[in-house]
Amino acid sequence: MKQDQNKPAAHTKVLIVEDEVIVARDVRNMLQSLGYRSILSTSTSKEAIKTAKKENPHIVLMDIKLEGKLNGVEAADFIYSKLNIPIIYLTSYADEAIIQKAKKTGPFGYLLKPFEDRDLQTTIEIALFKFKMETKLKRREKWLSTILKNIGDGVIATNEIGQVSLINKPGEAITGWSLDDALNKELNQIYPIYSEKTGKRLTIPTKKLLEGKRTRILHEVVLHTKSGTEIPIDQAINPILGEGSKISGLVVTFSDITHHKKAEKQIQESWENQKKAMEGAVEAMAYTIETRDPYTAGHQRRVTKLAVKIAKEMDLKEDQIEGIRMSGTLHDIGKIYIPAEILSKPGKISEAEYNIIKTHPKVGADILKSIEFPWPVSGIVRQHHERLDGSGYPNGLSEDEIMIEAKVLAVADVIEAMASHRPYREALSLEKALIEIKKNKGTLYDKKASEAAIKICSQKDFRFD
Repeated sequence: MKQDQNKPAAHTKVLIVEDEVIVARDVRNMLQSLGYRSILSTSTSKEAIKTAKKENPHIVLMDIKLEGKLNGVEAADFIYSKLNIPIIYLTSYADEAIIQKAKKTGPFGYLLKPFEDRDLQTTIEIALFKFKMETKLKRREKWLSTILKNIGDGVIATNEIGQVSLINKPGEAITGWSLDDALNKELNQIYPIYSEKTGKRLTIPTKKLLEGKRTRILHEVVLHTKSGTEIPIDQAINPILGEGSKISGLVVTFSDITHHKKAEKQIQESWENQKKAMEGAVEAMAYTIETRDPYTAGHQRRVTKLAVKIAKEMDLKEDQIEGIRMSGTLHDIGKIYIPAEILSKPGKISEAEYNIIKTHPKVGADILKSIEFPWPVSGIVRQHHERLDGSGYPNGLSEDEIMIEAKVLAVADVIEAMASHRPYREALSLEKALIEIKKNKGTLYDKKASEAAIKICSQKDFRFD
């Protein structure tokens, strides 16, 4: 029963360790008949270790009971643990104590003497396959272990019942818990986290997570270390999937974001200071406009207040609302270029005078475009007199060509202007202003902005300050 030279057996080096000459010869003959060409043989444990070190065989067939200071089990333990060579035990009889010792050495197979060549072939092939798989697993474990040791984030892993089974060095440094102290403790015991906003203790729902149930986990929390220090961290908690996608534990990855939080706070404080300075400058510009046009004093503030309410009713984004607030405060800044006698002229104004007034959105936009606002203030100011049907000014824009912020500002501007006194006419009522908006919503004015304005201005307690 010879094997082809190209099959694995022809390239496999085998070491036989057997002190019975006849048995050793029979095993060698079997191996040769199976196609094995590289066969070594020794009769003592000492020689076995020496040969294994020198020749580095692929597998060792080791007699359990060998005479001498080292028996077969002890020699096998050294060869496998120190030289990483798989062992198959050959035995005809051994007492229970020797069998138990042999099991601890992690053998890859047993052959009970006497055995057939088919049994020998099968046992060797299975042993080599198991060793190959085990080697791959060990390499993967070593690779993962290296990653865990060198990764900057803290890592805590649990077993299938939520007890800590691993914590890497960064994790030890952040939590203050060593692996020895944390081992087999409940996750929530060594990893106490608190809400950043409320300061309340948060309990990680380990049972639900281990059962595969979805649950909300906050990313940014505050960790209380073993010594009681509070550290802001960014975390992620995920299940560990084993064979058949069965959850075999949890893995928590977390990092200290103290420096990030400090930087974030400094940026926020810087922004707040810039915003205050910007608002102060804007208020000064608004006041300058009002001093030139006393009849519309407070107009920009009242329009801004209503426009912001409309924007909130429409559920616009906070950033859009801030843009509307800033643009509303400055929307008539272009009137600074209009002669005061036109702005305060009593009675009806001429078409030429009206055309001059109509230039204020463009002039205002030109003034503001050189200022780096975090919102499109210049564009909003330019468009606040545009109308959906294209009948507005200065560019005759329509529908989607007009920014939503400008559409909101336009509605608020019309309502306030109609409800307030002007040099050329007495104040109209708020009711008439709302009739104008209702009549032309969706035609001149944005439908959603109009409906939000009507709802706000129809409330009993609404009034322009």
